[in-house]
Amino acid sequence: MLELVAHRGYARRFPENTLAALEGAVAAGARYVEVDVQLTADAVPVLFHDHDCRRLCGMPGAIDGYDLAQTAAFGLAWPEGSGGTRAPVPLARVADLAAFLAAHPAVTAFVEIKHEAVRRFGAALAVQAVHELLRPVLTQTVLISFSRRALVVARDLWPAIGLVTRHYREFRARGTVALAPEYHFCDVKGLPRRGPLGRDGTTLVVYEIDCARQARALEARGVRFVETFAYAELALALMDAGA
Repeated sequence: MLELVAHRGYARRFPENTLAALEGAVAAGARYVEVDVQLTADAVPVLFHDHDCRRLCGMPGAIDGYDLAQTAAFGLAWPEGSGGTRAPVPLARVADLAAFLAAHPAVTAFVEIKHEAVRRFGAALAVQAVHELLRPVLTQTVLISFSRRALVVARDLWPAIGLVTRHYREFRARGTVALAPEYHFCDVKGLPRRGPLGRDGTTLVVYEIDCARQARALEARGVRFVETFAYAELALALMDAGA
C-alpha cells in the first residue's frame, strides 16, 4: 500500500514545521510526518526550513542569527488559501516534537537536519543536540539529511537514517554504501523517466507529490512512500481513484 508522508506537517493548510501542522496531519490520518531542523544562535534545535526568515516570519537574516529567547517573538504565517485571517503560530522546538511524538506513539517522524546547521555548528554538535532531545522517542524517528557528514554521526545514534538527494543517481556517490541508509528521499524531478525504482535494503521516498495519478504511476514503478504538502487532499484523491 502506498504510504503518504506529511511534508513539514500538513503544510498546505497550516504553518509549516509547526505543532499545528503536525497535529493537523495526524487529524487527517497521517502516520508519517517530516520536519526540518536548524539550530538557533545558542544551539537550540528548532523546526525550521528556510535559511532566511523573511518568507516564514517576516524577519531579516537566518534563524541561526537569533537565540532561542529572540525567536519566542517569531510567528509563522498561515499559508495562502488556508482560510480566514488567523494569528501567526509560534516556532516549534525539537523538544516540542519529542512531546508530540510521545503523545502520538503510532506516528513516525522523518527529521531532516539542514545543511545550514551542519555548516554553522558542525555535524557532531548538530546531530547530537537533536539526538539528546529525541532520545525518549528515538524509535519513532528517522534522521535524514542531504549532509553525508551528518549521517555519518547519526549512523551510530539512530536505528534508521535516510539520505536526501535531488537526483536519483546521487545515491550512488562515494560513501553511501558504507552508510547503509534505510531510506532514500529523492526529488521527483530527479528520477529517471522510466524503469523500476528503489534498491534492495533501502526504501525510496519521493517528494514533492500532490497528484494522485502521479503517485499511482510511481507506485507502479515500485515506490512505497511519497511525500506531500497536501496530505488530506492527496489521500482523498487516492481513495477516489480506487485506493
